[in-house]
Formats: sequence, structure tokens, C-alpha cells
Amino acid sequence: MSDARDEITPAELETVLDTEDPVRVVDIRSRGAFEQGHIPESENVPFEQLPRRAEEFADAEHVVTVCPKGKASLQAMQLLRSSAAVDGHVESLAGGLTAWHDFDGDLEAATAGKSDGETTENATDAPF
Repeated sequence: MSDARDEITPAELETVLDTEDPVRVVDIRSRGAFEQGHIPESENVPFEQLPRRAEEFADAEHVVTVCPKGKASLQAMQLLRSSAAVDGHVESLAGGLTAWHDFDGDLEAATAGKSDGETTENATDAPF
């Protein structure tokens, strides 16, 4: 599906997440960064895995890619759009997790298997 719009704002994403409309939020950071905090209901597919996992999004009607600042997620969006397997609506989160956090969006932390106070370095670094 061809789409002239490349980005979705944090406010627009929150609205979509609050509705019944199906959306897959794909966080392209490393697993460790994802575990430090991510948009609720998002899934982690590190950028370097995206080319070989693009077919996982074949049935998705709407995909939003997410990274720390919104730059790498634009590349991930373009990669998914160029995949023959993906024909749904693909956008990047404008400003990334920084804009989501500034918008006051909730972040969910995956804490399974971590001891109190344990952190992962470079939690907001770009995937490359």
C-alpha cells in the first residue's frame, strides 16, 4: 500500500492505541533498551533483524516503528514499506520515544529476570 504520510505524532498514536483499531507498534531498539522502557503493547524487533522478519507484518493493517529520536524508525518504516510481504499502512513515530515521553506517554518496563536496581547501559541509544 502506498502512503504519502511518513510519521505519526505521539498524540495521534495515543488515540490509535486507545481505540479498537489494530496497530502494531514495533520498537527497533536492542532488547536491553526495550526492557528498560517501551510503549505499552509494543513489540521488540531490533533493527538488524527487521529485514528477515518483515514477513511477520504481512497481515498487519497498521504498523508504527519506534526508536529513541525518530530517525532510525524512519529507515525501518522505509524498509517495511519496500518489503513485498508488507502491504499495510506503515508510519514512524515522529520524534521517537523522546517525543512520546515529552508528550507524557506511558512507558512500560519489562522487569522479569532483573534484580532491583539493575539497569542496561545505553537504554536510549539508536540501534546503530
